[in-house]
Amino acid sequence: MTRVLYTEHDYPDVNLERGVLEAAGIELVLGNCKTDDELIAAGKDADAFLIQYAPITERVIVELPRLGLISRIGAGFDTVDTAACARHGVWVANSPDYGIGEVATHALSLALALIRNVVGFNRDVNAGKWHYLSSGKLRRASEMTLGIVGLGRIGKRMAHVSRNTFKRVIACDPYLIDGDFPAYVERADLGALFEASDVVSLHTPLNDETRGMIDERVLRRMRPGSFLVNTARGAVVAIEHLLDALDSGILAGAGLDVLPVEPPAPESRLLGHPKVILTPHVAYFSAQSEIELRRKAAQNIVTWAKTGRPDYVVVTGARHPRA
Repeated sequence: MTRVLYTEHDYPDVNLERGVLEAAGIELVLGNCKTDDELIAAGKDADAFLIQYAPITERVIVELPRLGLISRIGAGFDTVDTAACARHGVWVANSPDYGIGEVATHALSLALALIRNVVGFNRDVNAGKWHYLSSGKLRRASEMTLGIVGLGRIGKRMAHVSRNTFKRVIACDPYLIDGDFPAYVERADLGALFEASDVVSLHTPLNDETRGMIDERVLRRMRPGSFLVNTARGAVVAIEHLLDALDSGILAGAGLDVLPVEPPAPESRLLGHPKVILTPHVAYFSAQSEIELRRKAAQNIVTWAKTGRPDYVVVTGARHPRA
């Protein structure tokens, strides 16, 4: 029988995953693994891992020769050493197409909350200030340019839901051909996008190329009074540089659903910053998207056990499930 280790999770129960797997004759074992040693000890009899946050290093892969598949609950897979998996023949799979609408509408919500100063006005009213100029003048969104960094599934949905809100939508994605850009989205390189945009929304994966990509050199090219939204990965943004841009007035505000360290440390300058809106890595979430996410991650394992290949392949492996 194929055995799956659910390395760790923060859900109230795992009835959904257990139902999907056990219906296919696959055993599910629960773990609470956060370190290499814990993963190796708990995973010695596992054919596959179902992971949420656990980091998967080359040591784990080498020490577990029976491990054939790692299925990530989520679209991102930056916690998995994919190069090591490829070297050792371990399949990696994810759930790339869940919650697309949720993330895009959350990003747009953050952008509009910044533009309309929703949080600031709420703070003023609760402090006894009731005046339309209590937090300064507002600009008209329909005269602004939205810049999107990363035009994958979510970036394209963001462009779609935003195109009637903003005057202009531009995007940067060097890995797409011109024909893959929607007709209502203009192409720009990263520097030109930051120079032309009033609002920039990030929708890139986290990898060696994008880690810390939004830094001082990029941010200082923005127009004074611009806004930045990040619902992608926290480490794409150099947070100290972002804070400097906020304090200097280059940025009028930032809406962040993701951070390099989650949750932020109590002493973080982000907490309580008057120009920052924070949400707790929730852009992906709705009751429906969570079910879709978890079901697809579990189904990757079922399909691999039946056919030798998961539904959503990140790394093509060579290891096969036990008969």
